[in-house]
Amino acid sequence: MSDALARPHRRYNPLSGGWVQVSPQRMGRPWQGEVSPPDPPPPAYDPACYLCPGNARVGGEVNPAYTGVHVFDNDFPALADDAGEAAAADPLLRAEPSAGVCRVICFSPDHGKSLPQLDLAQLRGVVDCWAEQTADLGARFAHVQVFENKGAMMGCSNPHPHGQVWASAHVPQEVAAEDERQRAYIAEHGRPLLLDVAEREAAEGVRVVEANDDWLAIVPFWAAWPFETLVMPRFAVQRLPQLTGGQRESLAQILKTLTTRYDNLFETSFPYSMGWHQAPFGMPDIDPWQLHAHFYPPLLRSASVRKFMVGYEMLAEPQRDLTPERAAEMLRAVDATTHFRSRA
Repeated sequence: MSDALARPHRRYNPLSGGWVQVSPQRMGRPWQGEVSPPDPPPPAYDPACYLCPGNARVGGEVNPAYTGVHVFDNDFPALADDAGEAAAADPLLRAEPSAGVCRVICFSPDHGKSLPQLDLAQLRGVVDCWAEQTADLGARFAHVQVFENKGAMMGCSNPHPHGQVWASAHVPQEVAAEDERQRAYIAEHGRPLLLDVAEREAAEGVRVVEANDDWLAIVPFWAAWPFETLVMPRFAVQRLPQLTGGQRESLAQILKTLTTRYDNLFETSFPYSMGWHQAPFGMPDIDPWQLHAHFYPPLLRSASVRKFMVGYEMLAEPQRDLTPERAAEMLRAVDATTHFRSRA
């Protein structure tokens, strides 16, 4: 790392147009993190879980005895397919309809197995489901958001391994900002922004956590969260349904090793919010876009010590002490072959 990056500095996020304050002098001494007792593994089946096979959900509907990935309409959707009419125009109190569909994706019938504990065939099934849901909902809506909130620390209301997909008639502001930045970059440089990022990061290697022929997982140069990662394809692709069978296999592989490193870092079921950003639907030109996934984990020093985005972060801009380069080094040093709960 250069001398300039060893001192307090700001880093630019080319995807969002924002900045993050980096204060590496606050983490200058080596540390290995506090060690917390491993959390006990959950059971394979919980009779009180609303998402386990054969159990009744809150609304009374009974889950089928599913054996793979299971998808159903959210019983408490955040969006409504019929959003109603717009409110009267007001320059200060402006509102508009928000139409959409919300679904839940159970990754596995096993209540106790999160993504890193699934085998590659099961993970491939999850990837296929993400692609199928995107294609289905993208035929009706402008934006399809595939995501997972993992762990109570991230507000997950049910511990059964699951994610969600929300489709909306509008393009949300985070995706709209990425759309604007990617279009501006390709207009100036002639290549998709994230293809250039992937090529640069693969060559430098210092922020790479996982890599295979098709995919790259990095702690981005502009990361705000301590162990934030970005999963990117090393080929041009804009949406999940476009992935070939081989590309889906290699994606399942990198997701398994990345999430295994997360869990093994502090020997806990690592909490995070993860989501895929892909080209909105209904646009005539999607060449500037690159499919990618953001992982935003809150943990900092141990299974119980987290990073809070408060004070300066809420009022000014994101700030971090642990540099992205050091975070990537720590994740690379962790075993990715055997999950800590599988060790003798």
